[in-house]
Amino acid sequence: MTEHTIAGSVVTMPVQIRSATQHMAMFSVNADAAQRMIDYSGMQVCRFRPQRAVVVLMLMHYVDGDLGEYLEYGTNVMVNPPGSDASGLKALQSAGAFIHHLPVDGAFTCEAGRTIWGYPKVLADFTIREGHRFSFDVTVDGQFAVGMDFSPGLPVPSALTSKPQVHPTYSHMDGVTRETAGEMKLSGVRYRPGGVRVRLGKHPYAEELASLGFPKRAMISSSAENVEMTFADAKEIR
Repeated sequence: MTEHTIAGSVVTMPVQIRSATQHMAMFSVNADAAQRMIDYSGMQVCRFRPQRAVVVLMLMHYVDGDLGEYLEYGTNVMVNPPGSDASGLKALQSAGAFIHHLPVDGAFTCEAGRTIWGYPKVLADFTIREGHRFSFDVTVDGQFAVGMDFSPGLPVPSALTSKPQVHPTYSHMDGVTRETAGEMKLSGVRYRPGGVRVRLGKHPYAEELASLGFPKRAMISSSAENVEMTFADAKEIR
């Protein structure tokens, strides 16, 4: 068991998230453009088709966890494990998420994320609108960056979603690429084809998303009423 001291508080590993909500959408994007965006990491995008890669845009509301309550937006690019050049739909099963953008609205989790895992967390402001459609806006450094509007999906039987999922996440900061093992368990899940509208502002994050063809139609969108997660220590891979 390892410990990290963040802002005067001790964080004991693994970090536990006992309750969170999730809104997520998967998109097919040009693989070469996605690769250019994350070339700095040394990672290789997972090409599920010869010229296509998968980008996942996600909003998490961490309600009860070791890092406190906070909101977090992520731009995640699905990548091959180090040393793999697998391609095709089957390759997505072993792919991990490279975290390229990760604004949050809490100073403690921002410092913890950067220090413990090398996640590219930055402080941001969030606007949440709940109703028949769920919407959010992310503002970074006073500039609107990205927003998403979700239509409700169809409920999925819990037997199909309650099994713990283990997927690595990857990050790159200060010249070091890291891999973090995590486990996630979802309940109250809804899915639908498409089902989300992406809005872009003028922030550099938005310009990068635009280079991937956003705004564009999602392959699939989903929401989860509750997410339980654990995050282990990161390990340096290059």
